[in-house]
Amino acid sequence: MRKEVIAQASTIEEAQAAALAQLGISADRAAEVTFETLQVPQKKTFGLFGGTPAEVKAIWEETLSPADAAAAYLRDVLAALGVGETEVSVTENVDGKGCTLALTGEDLGFVIGRRGDTLDALQYLVSLIANHQSEDYYRVTIDIGNYREKRERSLTGLAKKNASQVARTGRRISLEPMNPYERRIIHTAVQSVSGATSWSVGSEPNRYVIIGPSDDNPNRSRGRGGKGRRPQEGDRHDRRRDEITPPKREIRQFVSRSNPLPDADGATPPARTESATESSATLYGRINL
Repeated sequence: MRKEVIAQASTIEEAQAAALAQLGISADRAAEVTFETLQVPQKKTFGLFGGTPAEVKAIWEETLSPADAAAAYLRDVLAALGVGETEVSVTENVDGKGCTLALTGEDLGFVIGRRGDTLDALQYLVSLIANHQSEDYYRVTIDIGNYREKRERSLTGLAKKNASQVARTGRRISLEPMNPYERRIIHTAVQSVSGATSWSVGSEPNRYVIIGPSDDNPNRSRGRGGKGRRPQEGDRHDRRRDEITPPKREIRQFVSRSNPLPDADGATPPARTESATESSATLYGRINL
């Protein structure tokens, strides 16, 4: 971060000291500042007329660590948002590749936003500032009142509950869109449930997680409408066609209207007769019964 100030005094040394005071730098760190003399002091003529003070420009190239740069930027943003008394504490990660900025104060709910949307957006901007100070990727996490920890517990419980249901029923479940950090929590939690797996679909910012049965889940085919499942003993549909005996019914003998059966007394039936309709049927021929 580059800072420049211009100071005036009766002498060059006094002007430089005034410039250091404006930069907030002590005299023992004057070597970190570059001074440029803009005007040499001139004494007044006869002690009454003319004369000009000494004028110098002080240039300070402030070298901040990624964590300090992120914290400074976050304080500026919170001040621009009109946030009141807010303390920003910086905690460096053990590996030195990231930090956590914890905010403490009153009325910080709007900084979190709906399901952490505002907090995530602010974290993204702060990460850009921090990575300008580092050649390697530097991860910045902003937390307010342990919100991140509470959200992680909530997502873990949601993932395990849905994964257990998927493992039991074999049916997929789609979750709401989430950011990459929250999707990673879901995937990690689902891995601990046997018979379930998860994957992400869609594009940002509407990318979401689907929890489905794993390849070794015996209920996987049930979630697809039961195709490919062999009927088990005791199932309602496990009936063999050959086990069903059709009901017995009386077979009636065909009786021709032109040749009725003999009477009950055993008389011989009369000779075959032919009706007028039968004798005139010449279109398709006649069938003698």
